[in-house]
Amino acid sequence: TTSTRGRTPGVDPESAGMTDAPPMDPSLLPGIYGEPDERNLVGYGASPPDPKWPNGASVALSLVLNYEEGAENCLLHGDQESEKLLSEIVGAAAYKGQRHANMESLYDYGARAGFWRLHRLLTAKQAPCTVFACGMALERNPQAAKAMQDAGWEVASHGYRWIDYQDVDDATEREHLAKTVEVHRKLLGKAPVGLYQGKPNVHTRARAVGMGTFFYDCDSYADDLPYWTTEHGAPHLVVPYTLSENDMRFAIPNGFSHGGEFSRYLCDSLKYMLDEGRQGHRRMMSVGLHCRLVGRPGRAAGLAAFLDYAKSFPDVWVCTREQIAKHWYTHHYPGGHAKPQRVLEWLANP
Repeated sequence: TTSTRGRTPGVDPESAGMTDAPPMDPSLLPGIYGEPDERNLVGYGASPPDPKWPNGASVALSLVLNYEEGAENCLLHGDQESEKLLSEIVGAAAYKGQRHANMESLYDYGARAGFWRLHRLLTAKQAPCTVFACGMALERNPQAAKAMQDAGWEVASHGYRWIDYQDVDDATEREHLAKTVEVHRKLLGKAPVGLYQGKPNVHTRARAVGMGTFFYDCDSYADDLPYWTTEHGAPHLVVPYTLSENDMRFAIPNGFSHGGEFSRYLCDSLKYMLDEGRQGHRRMMSVGLHCRLVGRPGRAAGLAAFLDYAKSFPDVWVCTREQIAKHWYTHHYPGGHAKPQRVLEWLANP
């Protein structure tokens, strides 16, 4: 028989002009279609579990405020280049070896003004949220950290830095994870129970699980429901996040152009998921927010309109990600596994 390793299924090598291509090194391939694979493309399939959300809710709505300002790439932070992502300068390039004055002040706006606008909005609407907070950013603005705590928000870890960890070595990433946990303990009085590294690598989850600190992570976009993984030993919960119901689309080409578009998209997503939920297919909806983006007045107006819409439905459970995680640990823990003592203590702590 002729081997198909390294070929795209359904593509004839000769007609595709691939006959001169060198064979792939099998050691570089963790798995190929039709063979064991580290990725799970099946998930819950056609029969996902009924999440049994509290009070019969059709949708669990998780609002996430990313607090990154002060932890981004900057020469003042010891980096070799300036930040380039998620700002009003769409398509910005990093300045190597130089500071980027405009980029720095755009990020400063998020911490100085945008955060407080969103804090006022979310507290006025009595909308619970989870903050994905970078440790270095919290260190640079303890007032914001205290406001998060006083509001009763969950403050999860967004890593120590808002940088790409793709090529960061093992020791450095472990050091950063440990450091951000200590920042949380110092400023908030407790360790974070959730992690969203944001720009992780394929080893990040194993390093986080090995710490024995986190009960869940959000470094996945793979599902509309939480799911378990046992690839690192005991069951570990993944609470997927989103890059679509996310204000980051204000900062990309062909994204949202004004708050009304953002609001309309969120409302359409929620309405569709409500219809699904009322037919027995209940799900979780995440909404990603950034202080420097939706913290601008015209965009915040769109968020306010969506919050009013969401709160008009009695079967929408607006909750933190820790609440979702505790619900999943309580009602959907994998069979054949005993809950560790630290899990039982966490679940017993309101």
